[in-house]
Amino acid sequence: MRIFDPHIHMTSRTTDDYERMAAAGVRALVEPAFWLGQPRTSVASFTDYFDSLVGWEPFRAGQFGIRHHATIALNPKEANDPRCAGVLDVLPRYLEKDGVVAVGEIGYDSMTPEEDHAFAAQLALAIEHELPALVHTPHRDKARGTERTIKVVAESGIDPGRVVVDHLNEVTVAAVKDSGSWAGFSIYPDTKMSPPRMVEILKQFGTERVLVNSAADWGKSDPLLTRETADLMLASGFSEDDVDLVFWRNPVAFYGQSGKLDLGDNEPGALFEGNSILRGGS
Repeated sequence: MRIFDPHIHMTSRTTDDYERMAAAGVRALVEPAFWLGQPRTSVASFTDYFDSLVGWEPFRAGQFGIRHHATIALNPKEANDPRCAGVLDVLPRYLEKDGVVAVGEIGYDSMTPEEDHAFAAQLALAIEHELPALVHTPHRDKARGTERTIKVVAESGIDPGRVVVDHLNEVTVAAVKDSGSWAGFSIYPDTKMSPPRMVEILKQFGTERVLVNSAADWGKSDPLLTRETADLMLASGFSEDDVDLVFWRNPVAFYGQSGKLDLGDNEPGALFEGNSILRGGS
């Protein structure tokens, strides 16, 4: 089984997680820029973080034969902090970098005017840079937030087929699929979406234009829940081809629209003087 996790925050994980993921069949992933758990106080703190997403994490993932890609954006939560407004000005140079396959995470957290501005501005950047967009729906008032998201995407002029609306649930999936956007689901141990619920959604809505991810951020999460969901699909009567569509071909099709997806050599990367990290030097 081959797995492409289309949304996972490896910055919050250890090398043990990379090793476990590789053993479970994960061969590629996309790491979206997100909130780090506490406020960042300057634009420079974002650029350091973005640099790690396009440099350090691909190297770290490569030690385990996993292809690492990123999405870059000012996330919705920090769009409300005036200290972070200048991030929008530095995004264009990162959106041109190799391995950056979408603008994201963008969208809503609290549905404020500041979030409206950042959301619209970054959808425009996605159009300008010919990239897909990864959209975060709010954890609170999700139905209203998803409805508002669909409206903003339509107003932006971006092709909805180049947008994935993520963190969906049973209440919001139909509207997103009807809008023409891709439907994204984050599988968590206790919140958002569980493997059994995900399988029921796939039975009802089908396997087309669906991305299933583990997210695996700072909170209680599990980077192997993609594999658990895939195994449950098989146990529930889905075919191996169905599983391959959901966990490989769908993410490849969506992020492949960037023209920057690299799924080449998946052999574990070379060590640096016997070490799996670079130390010293330049």
